Order: sequence, then structure tokens, then C-alpha cells
Amino acid sequence: MPTIKQAEIEQALDAWAQHLLNTTVPQAIGKLAIVGLISHGDVLARRLVQKLQVSGCRAEYGALDITLYRDDLSLRGIRPALKSSYLPFSPDDMTLVLVDDVCNTGRTARAAMEIIFEYGRPAKVELQCLADRGGRQLPIHPDYAAFKLDAPEAERVQLHLQEIDGTEELIY
Repeated sequence: MPTIKQAEIEQALDAWAQHLLNTTVPQAIGKLAIVGLISHGDVLARRLVQKLQVSGCRAEYGALDITLYRDDLSLRGIRPALKSSYLPFSPDDMTLVLVDDVCNTGRTARAAMEIIFEYGRPAKVELQCLADRGGRQLPIHPDYAAFKLDAPEAERVQLHLQEIDGTEELIY
């Protein structure tokens, strides 16, 4: 299985932050929030906010748990482990960057947008991810992906992050 190691992930995050500074930040006009999808997307979002701060850019940070908004919840037959969403600001008139670890079918992003609009009405919502593996089932595509993977549909893509898993790699 191909593996992307920690150094490559860190370089990708640096490039991702630079992309945000070049494209999203100038349009946001001081109303920018980076919102990670729990559990790996929120870690990536936190890292991006820190990288933006080092560059002198202020961005709000938030995290969303989409578990109860999944459209396959009843099909899974398991009790979901719920985590708390954290959105300490109103999304009204803000540019929100939804951060996911791996974009695939588009269903996770759809659930996240459903939650966001319960909180308010952002000026703009972008979807950005570390890895895009394709395989859309909905017409939802990331605006930015650090890695574009060519992984067979049956193959699982796994991101391990130091803060959660004690190791850092993207396996596909």
C-alpha cells in the first residue's frame, strides 16, 4: 500500500496554508473561519489556523461533529460515539473553510453544510481536504486538495495524525 509520510504531510500543510493566504484570505476581508470535521479534519484545521497566525492572518477556529447528520446512520446498526461541535462564533457573513481529512463521496461535506446553515448564513463556504480520492456520489467537490489519490473504491484510505494516533501517515 502506498504511504505518504509525516514530512510530506507537513509540506502539504505548508502549501495548503499558502494557498489559503493567496486565494481565500484576500476575499474573506477579515471574516475567515477554518472549521474542521471531527475527528481528523479538526486537527488539520487547528494546524492550518496556527500556520495562518504565523503569517499574520487571523482566522477563527471551529469543529463540527457530523455524526447525527450522516445519511447512513440507520444503516450502520451501531451506536455512534458523539463528540461536541465547537463553533464559538456566528458564521453569518463569514467565509468558512470546511476542512476534511479525506474527501470521497461528498456525503460528509453535505452533512457539514447542513449543520453550518443551522448556525447561520455564511457569505461563502469552501470545502478543502488533505486527500481527494474521488468516487463522488453527490455533486460536491473540494475546492482544494493537497493530495489527489488514485485509490480503488474498495480500498480504504487512512490518515493517522500524531495528536490522535501517535503516528503520522496517509495510507492508501
